[in-house]
Amino acid sequence: MTKKSSLFFISFLLLNTVVFSQGFHIGAKFGTDIQKIKGSNFSEKFAYGYHLGAFAELKLNKTYTIQPEFYYSSVNLNIDSNLSTISSTITLSKLKLGYINIPLLLNINASKLLAFQVGPRYGIIVNKDKSIRANTKDAFKSGDFSMVAGVQFAISKVRIYGRYQIGLSDINETGNKAKWKSETIHIGVGLTIL
Repeated sequence: MTKKSSLFFISFLLLNTVVFSQGFHIGAKFGTDIQKIKGSNFSEKFAYGYHLGAFAELKLNKTYTIQPEFYYSSVNLNIDSNLSTISSTITLSKLKLGYINIPLLLNINASKLLAFQVGPRYGIIVNKDKSIRANTKDAFKSGDFSMVAGVQFAISKVRIYGRYQIGLSDINETGNKAKWKSETIHIGVGLTIL
């Protein structure tokens, strides 16, 4: 057997061991995102949206589990009526932001039912539904880096979670000096399917 075939065979065996072990699960998730953007031009009120996607759980030991996720979220935001002009060339009234979110969470299992979650999340803006004047650049940067903290309850195959997500990166791409950072409350339900 060549080195490449041996490496492929060993990798295949390890992957099968992880996938079919009791310490690995995949599932689907959905819920609501309650979000606002902190900074000038935006209303201080939270706006509602939804999220839908998938997650995996890889049990490291009795206390720790790694939980990567991949999900789409959509949130409608209101611009402050007194500050609807974001720059000299961009005018907004309402925003509908769509993100592909990729968090990597560490679950700290307090018991079989309760886990505390913490970790980074990177969001990629996939649509920026906004009314702007012609020939202007986009108002938002394409990516958003955040930190996440929350709790998750596991009841058999069901996961119920609540998290707080605080944006660490400035997402303003208008050219003005205002800093915009996202703030999200993420609530939902997941179901393991494997």
